Amino acid sequence: PPPGPPAPSRRVLATDAPVIARMKELMERRKDAVSLAQGVVHWSPPGRAMEAAAEALREGKGDSYGPCEGLPELREALVQKLRAKNGLTDVDVMVSSGANQAFTNLVLTLIDADHSAVLFAPYYFNHLMALQMSGGAASVELGPRDAAMLPDAAWLEDALARGEEKVRMVVVVNPCNPTGVVVPRERLERVREACERHGAWLVVDNAYEEFVYGGNEHVVVGGRHVCNVFSFSKSHGMMGWRVGYIAYPTKESCGFDLGAELLKIQDTIAICPTQLSQYVALAAMRETDWVRSQVDTLTETRRLISSALAPLG
Repeated sequence: PPPGPPAPSRRVLATDAPVIARMKELMERRKDAVSLAQGVVHWSPPGRAMEAAAEALREGKGDSYGPCEGLPELREALVQKLRAKNGLTDVDVMVSSGANQAFTNLVLTLIDADHSAVLFAPYYFNHLMALQMSGGAASVELGPRDAAMLPDAAWLEDALARGEEKVRMVVVVNPCNPTGVVVPRERLERVREACERHGAWLVVDNAYEEFVYGGNEHVVVGGRHVCNVFSFSKSHGMMGWRVGYIAYPTKESCGFDLGAELLKIQDTIAICPTQLSQYVALAAMRETDWVRSQVDTLTETRRLISSALAPLG
């Protein structure tokens, strides 16, 4: 008989199965449990954003391909937001189909399979999967956290100084997914400086930038070796609309055109972000007070859950 089809690639076989998909399968069979596995907010995009979606539909704005890197008016609005809210200058923006695609774009653009990337455990599982499926499964370094659940900067400095593992990328999630811990400015700057000293990229995932409580402050760091990832999914109730973005150093800042290299990945995978979703994002991002009021509704929920879990230690 003829041979069967060849096996899947070694890259994909070395990639973890998505735990969220598995949890959804389990939950379909249970009616007496609540899943806390996935970050899903209880609100939808603000009304003006939905009006913008309806208008875009009526005018046929979502029917054709758009600019590969995102709508110019959205990208310009995001550059202004990054400057005013996050203190980032000398950056360009690429819009993506969610923060996961943004991160995958960066993995495929910034490192090769024989380079090491650092994740701090506990880490966001899709970050590990992106590194695994691009051929880097054996090269992922899992860094520790300290007693406050912050990335262990001393460990990172030692690891980068040794230089034995060709560490090319360091990943920090702020606030952390899954712990929710906010990384203070001093620690983030220390990690940034270590990466700069040793020629490594720092990639910071800021998907939960609005979800900060208890007097903590979300801060963003930049630099010619720093890329920041953001998302509309949680803060703006746009999980299914799939809009994220990358803030990356300009050509003048880092010395080469990183945007042109990112564009190769974006065009191959998505061609362009969904047009309709970008009009929703553009309208939604203007509703800053609305976002804050929605996030604040979780304060009491957070207190109740924390109290319920406190006896577990």
